[in-house]
Amino acid sequence: MPKVLNRKFTNNFGSVTKLRIEFERLKSHLIKTQSPIVFAHNDLLLGNVIYNKDAGTISFIDYEYASYNYQAFDIANHFNEFVGLSIGDIDYNKYPSKDFQVSWIKEYLTEYLSATPTPHDVEKVYTEVQHHSLASHFLWGIWSLVQYELSDIDFDFGRYAVIRLNRYYELKNKVFKEIL
Repeated sequence: MPKVLNRKFTNNFGSVTKLRIEFERLKSHLIKTQSPIVFAHNDLLLGNVIYNKDAGTISFIDYEYASYNYQAFDIANHFNEFVGLSIGDIDYNKYPSKDFQVSWIKEYLTEYLSATPTPHDVEKVYTEVQHHSLASHFLWGIWSLVQYELSDIDFDFGRYAVIRLNRYYELKNKVFKEIL
């Protein structure tokens, strides 16, 4: 990492050791949410969701990050992707409202459970999603640091890492209150 980014990054986020400690805190909290483990896409940005209006079907593409993960992570990551990916185009005002998320989660659970979910079920998953949204920001922040060092793609991964980790820290206290 060039010294300028390294200094700026360290001033904002601390050392790798501090990030590891933060990760362990996050992990220990997320385990408590009891979100089920499912086969997850893990990269459901809108470009990876293909809607065929004529057939009334939805398909997913680009499974390179797919694996088992918390159900709430996959949903949270999908919602986080609504704000955009291009550094100049990230707009947190595009993050879906609670009403939108609750409606979406209700539809998701209806398919997942093959039954109409209770309001309690929907609210439980909504709460889990809010917590796992932090994991999404943290993951893509760290992923961007790795890409910054390794990728030949013309993208400012260093800046993107700062954006995602800043969002993680902005939301952490709101979501976890005094737990972390």
